[in-house]
Amino acid sequence: MAEESRESLLKETKVYYENCPGCKLDKYNETHPGLPIRGLIYVWIIVLTSALPISSLFPFLYFMVKDFHIAKREEDISFYSGFIGAAFMLGRACTSVFWGLVADRYGRKPVIILGTIAVVTFNTLFGLSVNYWMAIITRFLLGCLNGVLGPIKAYAVEVFRTEYQALGVSTVSTAIGIGLIVGPAIGGYFAQPADKFPEIFSKNSLFGRFPYFLPCLCISLMAFGVTIASIWLPETLHKHNDSVEALETTAKKTDQKTEVEKTPKENLLRNWPLMSSILTYCVFSLHSMAYTEIFSLWATSPRKLWGLSYTSEDVGQILTISGCSLFVFQSFLYPYIEKMIGATMAARISGVLTIPLLTAYPYIAMLSGFTLYFLLNVASIIKNVLSTAIITGLLLIQSRAVEQNQRGAANGIAMTLMSLFKAVGPAAGGAILSWSQTRLDASFLPGTHMVFFLLNVVDAIGVLMTFKPFLPTP
Repeated sequence: MAEESRESLLKETKVYYENCPGCKLDKYNETHPGLPIRGLIYVWIIVLTSALPISSLFPFLYFMVKDFHIAKREEDISFYSGFIGAAFMLGRACTSVFWGLVADRYGRKPVIILGTIAVVTFNTLFGLSVNYWMAIITRFLLGCLNGVLGPIKAYAVEVFRTEYQALGVSTVSTAIGIGLIVGPAIGGYFAQPADKFPEIFSKNSLFGRFPYFLPCLCISLMAFGVTIASIWLPETLHKHNDSVEALETTAKKTDQKTEVEKTPKENLLRNWPLMSSILTYCVFSLHSMAYTEIFSLWATSPRKLWGLSYTSEDVGQILTISGCSLFVFQSFLYPYIEKMIGATMAARISGVLTIPLLTAYPYIAMLSGFTLYFLLNVASIIKNVLSTAIITGLLLIQSRAVEQNQRGAANGIAMTLMSLFKAVGPAAGGAILSWSQTRLDASFLPGTHMVFFLLNVVDAIGVLMTFKPFLPTP
């Protein structure tokens, strides 16, 4: 009731400040009730551009580390690969709160533009890496300076009318999910072009000497275009000079507006609905990132190590198909599912269904030919749909647990904790896969059975965290 009365008060006493970008956008939204296509496109391409570099390296990471000649045994390649995968998330964990505070102080738009510039610069340098340590450093710096994904979550809620906010958050998680899938597809198709397309790229060309540069360049060029387009991005942060502009309103409106808009900032760490949803989100993020790393390394590992002996292009094809199905699910099905059963229940059911699916993966690997390819595609589609349903639900819970003037900081906290968990995911996933490939003859959960069992343990913990009293939501 209190929330309803607050919304009613806002509607009755809404004051638009002339020089406030947030007020200009609110006024525009009030007079344009239709579906905000332009806003959806902006959010989608910005998030996609920031998400593509996160996992675009996974299809070729095994071969990249092998070319660096740092691993003494073939079984150790997955171990070293995990640390390159983790470097980006570790860098993001170091600066997410900072970027959230900057977004709350100076606006979402400057952080978005700086983040896309970071993608252009450091993703390009990663593709030009000549040794293992250069690869780790460029990935770490990319994570540090790309602070987009936190503020864009707040932006996606603020840029739309109330009835479209769920669609805005869904757009963010869709773009992240597609980026995490299409990114590897780009990496898989365009890595080692001199080997795949010798009639176009010679061994002595730039792309022959730097076999992993082309996919990075493709993403960087897209990021450059998004950087230019972001110049026309509308700002959502409200900037009011109350000491001057308040004189232009009546005393009554000023008092009421102060009551509604100038509520004191609470300690976010004591906001249990927010923190519990963030911690649950972190566990599922660790699971998702570990799965992404493991899937690509497992698929490209040789058959003698219980892998699939797939090429980077094979992995790219599978992940592309998953991405297309994910777009259809998130655009047309998830909004109805969320309305029917709620965000929490959708996340919970998806987590439960993930367990039997991952249990089947080692048995799918025993197949070959078209049957293997078909079932692996089906499993990958289902897994990524379930994962996106979980992440979307938890993002909605987070956004509803905090006021607008603290969303940037709240998303900064979420991104910091999530990035720490996601940094653990690839490192632990690569290490566990490497370890499992040394125990193929074990009596208990041999080989990759152990890998997918441990993924299920993490998933089960996440499911338990969606219940009361830990997650205090309906």
